[in-house]
Amino acid sequence: MQGHLHLSPDAIYPFDARGIAKRFRHAAIFGALDALTPGERMRFVNDHNPIPLLQQMQARYGDKVEVKYLEQGPQGVVIDFIKQ
Repeated sequence: MQGHLHLSPDAIYPFDARGIAKRFRHAAIFGALDALTPGERMRFVNDHNPIPLLQQMQARYGDKVEVKYLEQGPQGVVIDFIKQ
């Protein structure tokens, strides 16, 4: 079985949730997180702090995904989700 291609040399994959319809966001985010391999990170951008999403992530992944805030303010958030 051949693995999927990882094209980002720094293992950081951007994910801008602002362009995804709200009803599809969480499913798209979980799909992207599931595709990461250990050590890779998804740089998540959103127009608000995603507290319900973070709670769902904790229930689904536990300590297998680290959450690291890079920016937080009135314009939104930038968070790295790092697969452990």
